[in-house]
Amino acid sequence: MKNVAVLLAGGVGVRVGLDVPKQLVKIAGRPIMEHTLAILDAHEDVDEILVLMTPGHLDAVRAMVRTGGYGKVTQILEGAETRNETTRRALEALGDEDCKLLLHDAVRPLLSPRIITDCFEALETYGAVDVAIPSADTIIEVGPDNTIKDIPPRAALRRGQTPQAFHASVLKAAYAQAVLDPDFEATDDCTVVLRYQPDVPIWVVPGDERNMKVTEPIDLYLADKLFQLTQSDLPPTREPEAYREALAGKVMVVFGGSYGIGADIARLGEEHGAHVMTFSRSTTGTHVQRRQDIAQAAAAVVAEHGRVDYVVNTAGVLPRGALVDTTDETIWAATEINYIAPILIAQEFHPLLKETRGSLLLFTSSSYTRGRSGYSLYSSAKAATVNLTQALADEWAPDQVRVNCINPERTATPMRTKAFGQEPAGSLLESVTVARASLDTLIAGGTGHLIDLRRADPIALAMHETAYDDDGVDERG
Repeated sequence: MKNVAVLLAGGVGVRVGLDVPKQLVKIAGRPIMEHTLAILDAHEDVDEILVLMTPGHLDAVRAMVRTGGYGKVTQILEGAETRNETTRRALEALGDEDCKLLLHDAVRPLLSPRIITDCFEALETYGAVDVAIPSADTIIEVGPDNTIKDIPPRAALRRGQTPQAFHASVLKAAYAQAVLDPDFEATDDCTVVLRYQPDVPIWVVPGDERNMKVTEPIDLYLADKLFQLTQSDLPPTREPEAYREALAGKVMVVFGGSYGIGADIARLGEEHGAHVMTFSRSTTGTHVQRRQDIAQAAAAVVAEHGRVDYVVNTAGVLPRGALVDTTDETIWAATEINYIAPILIAQEFHPLLKETRGSLLLFTSSSYTRGRSGYSLYSSAKAATVNLTQALADEWAPDQVRVNCINPERTATPMRTKAFGQEPAGSLLESVTVARASLDTLIAGGTGHLIDLRRADPIALAMHETAYDDDGVDERG
């Protein structure tokens, strides 16, 4: 049975107060609905996607699908005036053949791939599936006179989200009965099944607090911040044969690859059949803050291999101390290596990555979310790197060049040991773990992602990490 996802993008965004549909508003570098579409298109369980869009704005979706290369989109249709009528149009477009159907709000752009997987798996047993999370707040029922009528037990209550999933035949049968009811009214599709196909159990899949719906003006702000601060779901880890299939014969360039994470990325790439060339100040005399050195590196790679598929920059420096005591020399060196260098690498390698539809991988650290005493130059440059990643992902999407960023917590590398001495065993990420996640990100289909690698629970970690730098990049540039 085919798995079909329906992206419901028929809203007009009245409450947001905009003159364009809210699903077309940009957050984190892309329209809200494109973030959602990219998640659905990249999911291995989704075979086909239908988009139901606000009338008058279908051309924007067509352009989005074309430039983004979302190959699973088969139909782009006009939505209706109500959510239920929009669903009915999607059902009509599916034809008579039954399928597993997943319907998701376009303005929930932080959908976890795990939820999609769980929904399709639940359809193996159930004809209808909802997604919900526990209610942290007490829910009250208010009467017509604005006084409390009832307070249901909170333990039995859930806050509904999307996606919702069905066997298409079940949902079609429910709507066939609903249209016969003159008093029909429903805010979602599970309500239609519950009322008009009461013998069909509706399984509840656990949702996610991040899976928020952009409805009010403040939601735009919150969603944008969540894209910055929230862990992205890691790309899937592959079997060795799959890595070799993806990497064999590909050309990978690693800046800052003399030791630590960069060296491990280079070694793993070579083990899986990639042609890897590394550049650093200590091994090749490459200064990443100099355009001439970056251009020479690019020319050397092309001369030897004729192409570039992947570029990784792990080079960086960590100046420590109060800003008022920092010399001009340190300010310029830190800014050039930590921020100017990624820009130069992006500029010089973009034409080569465009030819291969390749991938650029940058590195940040968790200090980008909050500047810390003694780390002002470093944390501000890392914040800039995250914004650079998201901006380039948007800018290079028409060229199908992917740009992502790894945010590792404190990592066991020679550089870290030199800076901080011996630390408790088990308190650090292994650099090879970061390297494997880096390969997964390079060869995955996503772009504009911030991949947050953590060894432990982030709340517990936050209480321990403030005295330390958070990454394992090569500080020698």
